[in-house]
Amino acid sequence: MNEVTITRVIIVDDHPLFRRGVVELLNDSGEFRVLADFEGGQQLLEALPGLSPDLLLLDMHMPELSGLELLQQLKQMGAEQKIVFLTASDDSSELFEAISAGANGYLLKDSSPEQIISGLQGVMQGNIAMDNTGVTMLAHHLSKGDQHTREMPTSNSNHFDLTEREQQTLKLITRGMSNKLIARELGISDGTVKVYVKNLLRKLNVNSRLELAAWAHANMSTMNTSGLTETENGL
Repeated sequence: MNEVTITRVIIVDDHPLFRRGVVELLNDSGEFRVLADFEGGQQLLEALPGLSPDLLLLDMHMPELSGLELLQQLKQMGAEQKIVFLTASDDSSELFEAISAGANGYLLKDSSPEQIISGLQGVMQGNIAMDNTGVTMLAHHLSKGDQHTREMPTSNSNHFDLTEREQQTLKLITRGMSNKLIARELGISDGTVKVYVKNLLRKLNVNSRLELAAWAHANMSTMNTSGLTETENGL
């Protein structure tokens, strides 16, 4: 019988009632244990050296120190914990900034308990936690081609001459698989997968795996005709 690995979590959110609910949800799951919960980022920064969390859950909008500012400070400190936003903000630009700054996920507070647990489980397995609403938000943000991003291409170019293997790789990226898992699924080497990912980034004119998934989501109807399936939770 396999022993369950317990993920140690710290929660930062300035809404005490919501914070208490998340603490109970995680502790009752059997897979997560909340070490501490704080109402602000400064409290976290002061306490973090004496704790050993695996995962940090951050709210986006907090007084004094916003979630994004806290994330940036944590990254500057060299924090190695997984960091996920659990927020009410459905602002696509904030989602993009969070992921670009190194967040491992972006979940909305109105997600179901099952979606939250599933997303966090995926993060601890190396995936990006984001539900379909988040992917849609990201796709919308990228499609605007604003000052932060290049304009995303549309699918009206024969998939930009994507090879069958590249399309298969893209499909598995949308499922949240790492290069190692993709290699195992396709029966090829990690190095070959890296080449396919590099080709996809170049051909689709995007900068990251998450943007690849967003592109796939934005062009889903055309891609489905080529054997690609809908983007699943946990990119």
